[in-house]
Amino acid sequence: MTTSQQELLLPTTRRALLHRIAVAQAEGRAPSLVAAVVRDGRTVWHGSRTSVDGHAPDENVQYRIGSITKTFTAVLVLRLRDEGLLDLGDPLEKHLPGTGAGEATIVELLAHTSGLAAESPGPWWERTSGSLRPELSDVLAEQPFLHPSGRRFHYSNPGYTLLGALVEKLRGTPWEDALRREVLEPLSLKRTSTRPQAPHAGGWAVHPWADAMLPEPVEDLGRMAPAGQLWSTTDDLARFAVFLAKGDDRVLSAETLREMRTPAAPPEAVDVADGAAYGLGMQIQYRDGRLLVGHGGSLPGFLASLTLSVEDDVAAVVLANCTSGPLVSLVAADLIRIVAEAEPRIPEPWRPMPEIDTAVLELAGQWYWGTYAFALRLTVDGLVSLEPLSGKGRRSRFRGNGDGTWTGLEGYYAGEVLKAVRRPDGSVDHLDLGSFVFTRQPYDEGAAVPGGVDPDGWRGSDSF
Repeated sequence: MTTSQQELLLPTTRRALLHRIAVAQAEGRAPSLVAAVVRDGRTVWHGSRTSVDGHAPDENVQYRIGSITKTFTAVLVLRLRDEGLLDLGDPLEKHLPGTGAGEATIVELLAHTSGLAAESPGPWWERTSGSLRPELSDVLAEQPFLHPSGRRFHYSNPGYTLLGALVEKLRGTPWEDALRREVLEPLSLKRTSTRPQAPHAGGWAVHPWADAMLPEPVEDLGRMAPAGQLWSTTDDLARFAVFLAKGDDRVLSAETLREMRTPAAPPEAVDVADGAAYGLGMQIQYRDGRLLVGHGGSLPGFLASLTLSVEDDVAAVVLANCTSGPLVSLVAADLIRIVAEAEPRIPEPWRPMPEIDTAVLELAGQWYWGTYAFALRLTVDGLVSLEPLSGKGRRSRFRGNGDGTWTGLEGYYAGEVLKAVRRPDGSVDHLDLGSFVFTRQPYDEGAAVPGGVDPDGWRGSDSF
């Protein structure tokens, strides 16, 4: 009951993938479950299991994907930022006045740190018609904020409704039309839509104490659509996963996608214990020694997960048509692990740098911050890296600024400037990194070390 496109080479890997989704469908009691694995920018495996003999869903069958929709909405918002139409630090009120939640900034809405409630007031919005909530005021309570803005992560569906309305205001077109024109069409996601298109799966509730099923209603979410309306297929979501990993300049650059995959919300204590965080419209998790990003989704009758490991260049999509059952995010993580461990990524051949800047090459090698030993390396991508020789401690890569300085890209030194301080004769005295001095020898007496170096130099215990 499995089909494949350009399959992985090892039959044992394919069987392990099939076994994992078969266990998930059987133990999770899902009417059907469909999955895909992506590697090197293409779908390499597709599999499905179903309770209906001879009717296994393929990669073109639509399932409702719930909150994976939020990642699509976040892409639209980041496009507005990259075009200069807004700043992520802008309060919503600047662009969309009169909502009653205008003090929240755009980045807070993206990262679920706005303090807004998790759900809209009134009847259960996922199982009732969006016509009950025709205005933005209908998806926000009289007192929409439950927490101070920016202080904690608190998942908010109404927050993404506001982001969808922001897109509509700045584009002058419905969210659905902007999504189709700016994301779905450029990425050829022809089977992703706001309403089901045949062939599509039906949504079911499976009785928790009996092997019986109940059909779930399919409602148009109306104003709440930017938070969870979309239907899609494993084939389309596989292509979307490639985009989220590598970028596409027709939609968003690789640099902006890295920003979306970077933690932006302060995690709760339980999230720290679970290795979980949230970026800009993307969930982040550290599992089995592997950093995973993507998003999950659920609506009555459906479960969905899109998960990728950028380092392994492997992604997985898992969709099921039941309200509760298999933990699809764990299944997706396991599919990635199976592939990454069974068929490790073959590294690209080492290649030397195309050009050598002797002034930069002169800086390569060992440096000391006080008595801590560091190595400065030049890499083929034109970056400079500084990392402790012990393997533990502050480390960062730095991008050149074109004026003989470099700016940190990550960790403690993100945004900090690294520069070489030279003597009058042009020789290097020390490196300055955000005022920290790195010298060629520990507390080099010939360098300008703040506080000076004791003229009697290093000594043994007899000097105490």
